[in-house]
Amino acid sequence: MTELITPELVSLDAPLGSSSAEVIKELSALLAGTGRATDADALAADGLAREEKTPTGVPGGIAIPHCRSAAVAVPSLAMARLPQTVDFGAKDGGADLIFFIAAPAGADKDHLKLLSKLARALVKKTFTSALREAQTPEEIVELVRAVTSEAPQAPAAQAPAETAAATEAPAAKKRIVAVTACPTGIAHTYMAADSLAQTAADLGVEFAVETQGSSGSTPLPAETIAAADAVIFAVDVDVRDRARFAGKPVIQVPVKRGIDEPEKLIKDAIAASSDPNARKVPAGGPSESSEETGGKESVGAGLKRALLTGVSYMIPFVAGGGLLIALGFLLGGYDITDIADDVLGANTLFNLPEGGLAAYLGAVAFKIGALSMGFLVPALAGYIAYAYADRPGIAPGFTAGAVAGFMGAGFLGGIVGGLLAGLAARWINSWNVPRFMRGLMPVVIVPLLGSIIASGLMFLFLGGPIAKLTVALNDWLSGMSGAAAAVLGLILGLMMAIDLGGPVNKVAYSFAVAGLGTGSITENPAPLMIMAAVMAAGMVPPLALALATVLSPKLFSQAERENGKAAWLLGAAFISEGAIPFAAADPLRVIPAAMVGAGVTGSLIMSFGVLSQAPHGGIFVFFAMNNTWPMFLVATAIGTVVSAGLVVSLKKFARRSVPVEASAATAGKVAA
Repeated sequence: MTELITPELVSLDAPLGSSSAEVIKELSALLAGTGRATDADALAADGLAREEKTPTGVPGGIAIPHCRSAAVAVPSLAMARLPQTVDFGAKDGGADLIFFIAAPAGADKDHLKLLSKLARALVKKTFTSALREAQTPEEIVELVRAVTSEAPQAPAAQAPAETAAATEAPAAKKRIVAVTACPTGIAHTYMAADSLAQTAADLGVEFAVETQGSSGSTPLPAETIAAADAVIFAVDVDVRDRARFAGKPVIQVPVKRGIDEPEKLIKDAIAASSDPNARKVPAGGPSESSEETGGKESVGAGLKRALLTGVSYMIPFVAGGGLLIALGFLLGGYDITDIADDVLGANTLFNLPEGGLAAYLGAVAFKIGALSMGFLVPALAGYIAYAYADRPGIAPGFTAGAVAGFMGAGFLGGIVGGLLAGLAARWINSWNVPRFMRGLMPVVIVPLLGSIIASGLMFLFLGGPIAKLTVALNDWLSGMSGAAAAVLGLILGLMMAIDLGGPVNKVAYSFAVAGLGTGSITENPAPLMIMAAVMAAGMVPPLALALATVLSPKLFSQAERENGKAAWLLGAAFISEGAIPFAAADPLRVIPAAMVGAGVTGSLIMSFGVLSQAPHGGIFVFFAMNNTWPMFLVATAIGTVVSAGLVVSLKKFARRSVPVEASAATAGKVAA
């Protein structure tokens, strides 16, 4: 296995800047300069993005900035001992010991386990004292190797002996269980677990912790959870299988508080265990935000999270279904919509229809795709409800979505039905019912009453008006032409490029996908035009950056030129994220240029009347575009040229104060 750290990755007592951002950029450059990362700017951008979620400073003058990044070639650890402290967000002041953990996007578990061992060692004062006293980079490397290669200490979550002993402990001794988890699952997850475990031991509390991290997770035994008096969720992400802790008094906080304030959390959990009014984990385990239990998620944030959850689960149905429908048209012709049922009802592989094998397989593909697309609205509604009420909300949500489809309310009805179902299920799940009914709540009572409430409201009051609104919206889109269509395409194109796969991009894509099921080449082509506009616009940024690296290679670093080669394929396949390395390195010039070209392409697609029955695939699904695919290519090419030209012009005439290749020079200076 490749070593995580080498002497070249250690900087001792050299100033790396006065802010956490400067230090992270210098360490990223150090990793890139030693060949451990392909792009210092992209790695720094990922590290800073992680830092913005939760500062990585911990008590004791330590900071552990970390991230997963596609720019990391080898799982690595860069360490700096600073001559003066830098603020990384710890409550007790700045940090002088900085460990930058850089893991590839697909890091293997063996490397992640080593990184988690290091994170756990950083809570030990003997280890940090030795780091401060080391005289050479080689000493640092040996200290790190010692803690990452030693036999792993069994955490409380994996100590059945302790669990057994807990049953023999004095009755007055409190039993607390915990779950720790952070977005990357590399450092804070394990440091919080060990801080809580050490503090619990000091306070004489029986304690077990489950770390839901990247290097694997061993679930707490059911008997340990059953015997617990309270549970601590120190998490920045949703707890897996939260329903296991149903009925337990709960303290929920961000994971960093498990490192900063372990004693307070343990004492709060002890207090909650004796408080009959303490907040408890609901029986159905509805998902909650990672904010402290005392705070509540805002209505807007909850709605956004629910809608994105519903769309993310819906997209696979639409993607697979849309491609199969397009394949059906390719094999069976465009009259397959009228004859598919008859062909499948009267023919088999051994009794082929008049069109032969192609017609039969076309009917099969079309029908499978149509059935898959039929789940669009129920899946959207079901998983919107899931976002509000977890698993108990799925059945009421799917039912409300099916009702919306039956009434012709379309995806708007699915959204409303899913919201109603989720809120109803969460409300019902909050009822304080007798113990003997708790087991029935998530599997019988919540689905039954939630379906009655949500679907009943849809049938009696909301379905009809929403269906009329849906018809009006479809009529408006169908009648859109000329300037109005071009403006809509322009807006969608700008949205696709503004954050390259981020929330705004996803909103535009979700809008297109949600309407795809109502589209028809002959009767309602507008949704298919919108889908084509979104897909073509999303292809422009990576293609444009790839072209720019060919037109003016000297304006780009070696790593960017290598990324440009891959961006050709990513852009052609409609993977907008292929432009992210360029945008991360130079956002003020790359993103505006990408937006202009994408907006031009979106506008042209709508003006040309290009159609796409497939929600993804780029140029590889040309067969899903009827005979409009040549204009799809033309519009995409025009936008690509526009963006590439703007990128080159901005890089030539709108100079940055720091040259593109500066990071390599910085890396050499730090390594020296």
